[in-house]
Amino acid sequence: MMPGKQRSAACAALALALAAGFAAFSPEEFASSAGASEPLRAGQSFRDCADGCPEMIVVPAGGFMMGPTEAGDPPQRRVTIGRPFGVGKFEVTFTEWQACVAGKGCSRTPDDSRWGRANRPVISVSWDDAKEYVAWLSRKTGKTYRLLSEAEWEYAARAGSTTRYSWGNEIGRGNAHCEGCGNPLDKTRTAPVGSFKPNAFGLHDMHGNVWEWVEDCWERNLADAPTDGTARASGCSDDDERVTRGGAFLYDDPTALQSTVRNNWSKDGEANGIGFRVARTL
Repeated sequence: MMPGKQRSAACAALALALAAGFAAFSPEEFASSAGASEPLRAGQSFRDCADGCPEMIVVPAGGFMMGPTEAGDPPQRRVTIGRPFGVGKFEVTFTEWQACVAGKGCSRTPDDSRWGRANRPVISVSWDDAKEYVAWLSRKTGKTYRLLSEAEWEYAARAGSTTRYSWGNEIGRGNAHCEGCGNPLDKTRTAPVGSFKPNAFGLHDMHGNVWEWVEDCWERNLADAPTDGTARASGCSDDDERVTRGGAFLYDDPTALQSTVRNNWSKDGEANGIGFRVARTL
């Protein structure tokens, strides 16, 4: 549970972000496609089950400029997210993964590198493993769970900001988990999820801790990427690399944690600096 002061700050930040130019929306936009009795509203948290389902946050519809602003990079592109969607408040944890294993939805138990399990992010999972998890979660709940698209991930990480990190252009101290992030936690391993304050959308650890798998096939630039927030996934082959976002704990150069930084991995690759978070279609 978020402390009262922190919760108030996050709510205030969300209000400022929405006032800064997100598309207008009505309460009806947040009604679940599954016909929930009460509409889900921006910033609201929810769980679809009490036994292993991740906590989700409703992220509002809106538009943003995707990609880096530095000279020499491909030009930014305007992306419009037409509908609100659910995003995992935290990276998927070992506890949540184990519920999938127990439910016969996930075929293996990843190694924790002897760092501990429980509420640490599940690591050493491939893109294929992450897809197993969201398929199981969809079957369990009757809702549509999936990986975020690359555009959705950057939109959620920015949370209304136009700076390198959601809190500003400098990494600062104690804002995220990485070797060069200036926090007192052990930099040789992952941190328990939620160890740092959330962004304006109420999402934790979008910068650092572990890289997060997204749905998209890897391409070197965003020139031909969809502008509606969907994933660049059509025509992907089994040999195509996939995209990870967010950076990880092991970097002493925090530029890897910037909202726009992209990384590519083999879809069946595993590493102790890679995990994922989930999205849900509303």
